[in-house]
Amino acid sequence: MTETASHNALDAAVVAAVDPTDQVADTLAMGDHLRDAMWKAESAGLGSWDSRGGLVVAGMGGSAIGGILARAALADQAGRPILSAKGYELPPWTTDDTTVLCASYSGDTEETLACFEAAGVIGARRVVVTSGGELGRLAREEGVPVIPVAGGLQPRAAVGYLLVAVLETAAACGVGPSLRAELDVAADALDTLAGEWGPGGPDDGEAKTLARALHGTVPVITGMGLTAPVAYRWKCQINENAEVPAFWGELPEVDHNEIVGWSAAASVGKLSAVLLEDCDAHPRLVHRAELTAELIRDQSAGVHRIQSRGETAVERVLSLVLLGDLVSLYLAVLRGTDPAPVDVIDRLKERLAEGD
Repeated sequence: MTETASHNALDAAVVAAVDPTDQVADTLAMGDHLRDAMWKAESAGLGSWDSRGGLVVAGMGGSAIGGILARAALADQAGRPILSAKGYELPPWTTDDTTVLCASYSGDTEETLACFEAAGVIGARRVVVTSGGELGRLAREEGVPVIPVAGGLQPRAAVGYLLVAVLETAAACGVGPSLRAELDVAADALDTLAGEWGPGGPDDGEAKTLARALHGTVPVITGMGLTAPVAYRWKCQINENAEVPAFWGELPEVDHNEIVGWSAAASVGKLSAVLLEDCDAHPRLVHRAELTAELIRDQSAGVHRIQSRGETAVERVLSLVLLGDLVSLYLAVLRGTDPAPVDVIDRLKERLAEGD
């Protein structure tokens, strides 16, 4: 890994040379993943039931992102809460009136396995989304429905599968309406955007241009409303794919604390601000984004205001997810970093296993 690139080319040949396992192709296939995921969810035969306590999505890292994005995709259509459990325990208010979706791409995530067991103890309705592993084995042994995920992906590249699994479970348990029609439209839109933003697209496409602007800086991603969960996704993808620090926040909260920190940002390092905006955002959020960008510009390495694309909330969320995923991969290419391995995480898991 080197913090260098002889040029800023991001064509298919340059990308392929740094990305030997073709992570970019997996990302560009997000539209196909959505279609396959809907078929796989239907094959799971979930049925329908009524969970007055809402839905808890138990998962970690890339496997947890489906629950976070589903809340944004459902927007004001969700009639009951969708909560995340990122750890070894479920929220203390989880009852047998709650549905618990346990999400682990590998099926061997220890925190998610603990939540699966805890949900069984309290008698909560359980659903599992996984590609196999111990979680898949236990689910089938205990008669818990399993929504399968395509194998051979990095967990973070399975975002389409994980999002659909959450949305389908939410519809099955009465948390929100089915979004299948919206997902079909979003899949087609993603195909179009993949052509525009992919390595074979124009050299001045939005994803390539933004990656070049962020290269060599610390990205600070700010979301607002619908885009707040996507800002978190951008931060995680830049961390894992490009192997650089990145941070995220949410308007209006950052205007009550973080904005003060920007007053001395230039003396600390090269920080780039990325504001993820949405056409349906509250007017006061739009105004805050404008003022925030103006006030931090002098101390930043660059301020980049990015607009979502599409008609429905699902489409707009996923447009920004695809853009951020590609930006993170292009950042990896510019750094000469293979985006697939996550060696530090692997070492951490090995050290944790030594203590078992």
